[in-house]
Amino acid sequence: MSNPSASHIPAKPSPVNTGDSREGFILALTVYFLWGFLPLYMKAVAHIPSAEVVAHRIFWSVPISGMILLWMGRTADIKRAFREPRTLAMAALTATLITINWGVYVWSIAVGRALETALGYYINPLFSIFLGAVLLGEKLDRLKIAAIALAAAAVVLLTVETGGLPWVSLVLTVSWGFYALFKKTLPVGPTQGFFLEVLLLSIPALGYIAWLETNGTGHFLATGSYNTMMLMLAGVVTAVPLIIYANAAKRLKLSTIGIMQYIAPTMIFLIAVFIFGEPFDNVRLVAFILIWTALAIYSWSLFKGRSRVSK
Repeated sequence: MSNPSASHIPAKPSPVNTGDSREGFILALTVYFLWGFLPLYMKAVAHIPSAEVVAHRIFWSVPISGMILLWMGRTADIKRAFREPRTLAMAALTATLITINWGVYVWSIAVGRALETALGYYINPLFSIFLGAVLLGEKLDRLKIAAIALAAAAVVLLTVETGGLPWVSLVLTVSWGFYALFKKTLPVGPTQGFFLEVLLLSIPALGYIAWLETNGTGHFLATGSYNTMMLMLAGVVTAVPLIIYANAAKRLKLSTIGIMQYIAPTMIFLIAVFIFGEPFDNVRLVAFILIWTALAIYSWSLFKGRSRVSK
């Protein structure tokens, strides 16, 4: 799962978004539902090692995002990026972070820890606020401080009661939080940046896939058409939602995106409990109530900020 946002360096400056559009709302709703249903696909490929699934997510994302770039006529941005060492270095960093995020996500769904992924993506916006305050000097009002404190309390509760950190949730939160932070400094548009990331990753990914197929442990060619089709589909379920999100973000206020992003983890939560049948005891219930309360406070702070700006 991924929803990056980055600044463009297009030939013509993009207009600043000052409101929400119907098209943007529909696009955002579509992408969050796609991300919400993604665990069903991941569970369908759970018999395939997570590293192999991630490798195919990377490899098959290249032609899809490449064709979209051709359609957009933005290939010049990629050529320019390859002439700029700093851009390549930043893309390598964001590519590493998204690979960690994907790897933990795929593995956690496969081994029955989807609830922890939902928790991680619930915490993510609050962690992003925390990063903004610590690293960028952004000011926190009392409501946001309270929301972050409640999220921290949920993590502490789970740590004490389960005897260990909820590391799946924390790795997903931290890897995505820093990915989004560094993505903002990548001087290409979101679609171009995604293509650059998967293009850089495609070399080790293809090498790994070839090694698996050569030694007979791969699932792409040797184990039937079902696995072949499902692994090729990994590129679609990875690239298409990210590109839809990039276009939705242009057409919506940040506060609207901030509220709508809860759709995906809510769907993951419901799928984990009611379809996958993962255990949901009282401790987890209390932890999720703390998180939901924190998000309600955070959402209220967004609405307050929006109404203050509109006056």
